[in-house]
Amino acid sequence: MTNPTETRPPLPPFDRDGAIEKIRLAEDAWNTREPQRVSLAYTVDSVWRNRAEFLQGRDAIVKFLERKWARELDYRLIKELWAYRDNRIAVRFAYEWHDDSGNWHRSYGNENWEFNDAGLMRRRIASINDLSIGEAERKYHWPLGRRPDDHPGLSELGL
Repeated sequence: MTNPTETRPPLPPFDRDGAIEKIRLAEDAWNTREPQRVSLAYTVDSVWRNRAEFLQGRDAIVKFLERKWARELDYRLIKELWAYRDNRIAVRFAYEWHDDSGNWHRSYGNENWEFNDAGLMRRRIASINDLSIGEAERKYHWPLGRRPDDHPGLSELGL
């Protein structure tokens, strides 16, 4: 059960600006690569499908993200609005990372998000595909952390 005083603006129902703000806040949090911090955007009983993995709850989300970022090194993510309505947002994203052997990848995907009235995500459904890329093909070169405001988004990068 979610703490009734716990809210995460912007709150549904979303308008275009609210949906874009919600997406950027999520992108910023994921780019910290801090599992505990990221998990706070989700309800304590949030349900996820990430690729073929099914999770439920913040504890499972934290463990999942710890495993993810131990494997996906120098992770940098960009998210972009696809569609929104009421308490749902559809997002497309791409992130770049390398493995412990130095092999670079770009992972592309779509997420469907559903929020409770307090603005916490109660459902996340993610479909993701990976592409091996050479280091010269990388498009994300900002320092680790938040993507700079002047860095191109997915559409500007042709992704």
